[in-house]
Amino acid sequence: MKEYRSLALIVIALFVITLVGAYFSPTFNEQKTFLELFILMGALLFIFSALVIFATIGFASFAIYLAIFIAAVMGMYGIEGAFLVTGLTYLVWGSIFSMEVLLFYNGLKSAQEWFEERYTFKSFKNEYYAFYPMLFIAYLFLELIPSFLYRESFLKFKPSKVLKRMEKFLPEGKS
Repeated sequence: MKEYRSLALIVIALFVITLVGAYFSPTFNEQKTFLELFILMGALLFIFSALVIFATIGFASFAIYLAIFIAAVMGMYGIEGAFLVTGLTYLVWGSIFSMEVLLFYNGLKSAQEWFEERYTFKSFKNEYYAFYPMLFIAYLFLELIPSFLYRESFLKFKPSKVLKRMEKFLPEGKS
């Protein structure tokens, strides 16, 4: 809990420093720049917080929220905005999911707990197929490239093994 307190203080300090900079700026253009920075930091904080919440609650609740959010974005920004939100969501959630799959494949206990808390085998299989390309991208960036750069050995990744292990690990009827 103490590390979260430090993080909250740092975020609050950044916002306060930005507002102080806007207040003491000698010209209107500098004030406007500081206020734009303040708004941008608030938007980034909101997006980061939303991603942390979605990673915590899992994809089923996230899908309902995303449908409502895309409808609102489409109403405000049109189809281009909806495609942008959908694409970025696929990349972010796919990255989270594929990193957890790689951690599970390597036997990490926290990844096992993460899947156990959030998934049935059926829901895992749906996301597994949806994010299949992301599994290879994550493997490329997290295993292959670092192993070539540091000349270390790496584990060969076979997605079919993950699916078989998950079938044994996650019971079908578990929620």
